Amino acid sequence: MEFDIAVVGAGPAGLSFARSLAGSGLRIALIEQQAEANLADPPFDGREIALTHHSADIMRGLGLWEHLPPEDISPLRDAQVFNGPSTYAMRVDHSLSDKDELGYLVPNYLIRRAAYAATHEQSDLTLLTETRLTGIRTHDTHAELDLSDGQQLHARLAVAADTRFSDTRRAMGISATMHDFGKTMLVCRMEHSLPHEHVAWEWFDYGQTMALLPLNGSRSSVVLTLPQRQMQAVLDMSEDDFNRDMERRFQYRLGRMQLSSQRCSYPLVGVYPKRFVARRFALIGDAAVGMHPVTAHGFNFGLRGQEALAREILGAHETGRDIADPALLARYERDHRLATRPLYLATQAIAQLYTNDTLPARALRSIALRLGQNFTPFKQTLAATLTGDPVLPPWPRKGLPGLR
Repeated sequence: MEFDIAVVGAGPAGLSFARSLAGSGLRIALIEQQAEANLADPPFDGREIALTHHSADIMRGLGLWEHLPPEDISPLRDAQVFNGPSTYAMRVDHSLSDKDELGYLVPNYLIRRAAYAATHEQSDLTLLTETRLTGIRTHDTHAELDLSDGQQLHARLAVAADTRFSDTRRAMGISATMHDFGKTMLVCRMEHSLPHEHVAWEWFDYGQTMALLPLNGSRSSVVLTLPQRQMQAVLDMSEDDFNRDMERRFQYRLGRMQLSSQRCSYPLVGVYPKRFVARRFALIGDAAVGMHPVTAHGFNFGLRGQEALAREILGAHETGRDIADPALLARYERDHRLATRPLYLATQAIAQLYTNDTLPARALRSIALRLGQNFTPFKQTLAATLTGDPVLPPWPRKGLPGLR
């Protein structure tokens, strides 16, 4: 089978990338291990995605936003950071930006569903589900992809969007730096008796890290990070015991708490590849940058990266140039690395400092938090990062059918 572009992975980044190319005349294949029914109606996975305004604009332009239930889009007005048991916080207020809120909170499974809904009838897209990639080779003129059903695809460009532990990236010989934080993250939804005022919390307590992502109504997405051995005991608790345990962990600052969803857990591993591109090959989404969730930029980087690559491809295609030209791929790599590398390293440093419970580290954590609270330019920079003020100039979509 012959295509212009073959994408491995039909997660939100892969689907958004396919949608960004809709109407261009490029033939796209999307290869996914899951059944199509799981893409159309993915299960709840506990994760709430903090979307910047720039990401929301991208999703509106691609037609994803209209498929999100309005009641499930929660405004993220402000954010605050705590250290240890102290109630002192560094607060990042939306008034530090020119926006009415820092961003939006949307369930990950609904973003996945919206991405499928926006793309599944795309005429230039061939969706190959319940299929695994078993081999990949790139040549000067094309890439060859072997599939588990015995088919072979030829494409002018291959793109990997198959998670931070990408088998496709590895098959292409691209190594990645992986940082295993040795912790497990539990996420769930809880109702609570005291209001959250649409303020997100990041709480670096001693021996644990907690976060609160405010949802519409008197409920929040609650995040608890612990070493796996301790986490298993929390996962095994009865619902009543879990409710009382979370009240205690949050020092009763939210009043009575009641579990309102299933509990989901994930290992904390940061991933950054040595390269984002190779001959007729590129990485997007988590395959390109696997972020620690503390700065909430994982999917925002995924959207930004697919937009940058799509813009390069569309520019080349419209002028009759090779869509996998080495100079084109090098520009994408340079752009995405400049946009992601500084924050990736800063996130690693923050996570390491604020999970270090030695006495010197505790003191440094407290000092850093107070300096941050009292240094307005720093908080303005944080607010700009959270709102996601566009880094890239806008690129036109008006000429592409179906895109606005």
